[in-house]
Amino acid sequence: MENSTHFKVFRLAAYGDIGQMKYFYFAVVTVLYFAIILANALLIGVICIERSLHEPMYLFLCALFVNQLYGSTGLFPALMFYLLSDTHDISLLYCYLQIYVLYTYAITEFSNLSVMSYDRYICICYTLQYNNIMTPKIVLGLILLSWLYSFFLNAIVISLSFLRLRFCGNVLDRVYCDNYSLVKLACSNTMLNNIWGLVVTVLYISCTICPTIYSYVRILQICLKSSKETKQKAFNTCTPHIASLLNFSFGWLFVVLQGRYETADFPPILRTILFVYFLICPPIFNPLIYGVRMVKIRQACNKVLGLNPET
Repeated sequence: MENSTHFKVFRLAAYGDIGQMKYFYFAVVTVLYFAIILANALLIGVICIERSLHEPMYLFLCALFVNQLYGSTGLFPALMFYLLSDTHDISLLYCYLQIYVLYTYAITEFSNLSVMSYDRYICICYTLQYNNIMTPKIVLGLILLSWLYSFFLNAIVISLSFLRLRFCGNVLDRVYCDNYSLVKLACSNTMLNNIWGLVVTVLYISCTICPTIYSYVRILQICLKSSKETKQKAFNTCTPHIASLLNFSFGWLFVVLQGRYETADFPPILRTILFVYFLICPPIFNPLIYGVRMVKIRQACNKVLGLNPET
């Protein structure tokens, strides 16, 4: 504690000195951000406008797209600003705000995907009872629970760090703030932070990953005993969800591994891409895969855009 300081500003060292390349990176990031906004906003609008899409599966998708806009907005405006800025300092308060937004996005994303797997499980395994089980109140409750669960857990994580920690340094080798990097800079006792981090991990696994695995095990069991048509239906509705789940899981795994293991030997640009993967690829990938793979969404998009609705 004797060498600790109450730093109020941190430096994001991952930006480094990129010279004139900053304008190229800024252009790429800007195009990506606007593509994410347009793609997700289009599908949110289509689902809200088209009454035929007011079904549980599409409402859960709408919540997923809203969360992706929320998470992307937590990263991209700051990323665009720091790419053009000559200084890469970030205040402690804004650093914690960014951590809160990005962490709530991540856990909400997993929670939404878990709820979607439960929806597919009920649809395939309890087809006749589906409408009685997935009522509008249940759908709304599951969506709200996904958000509230994430906001509550992360509020405690941020409070424990913000109120307790004093730091020995203020340099983060990142393009955005993350809680693990801040805790590593702390001189004060971090045992409580580590314990709560373990609790959050256990809750997160038990409430999201375990239900998802259970849902797909049951779906697989039903499909093995069912007709070819039932298997085809399950394949068509589950494939986009599994692809989204794997895409986001790999992105989050990259972040976890970079935080726990030394990656200094990796090229800086590769480390940065892997670190922002979960914030860039899913918000672009999900609207494309659901818009292309799901016929009703594709037809509704064509209708809203004034194209041939049959294509």
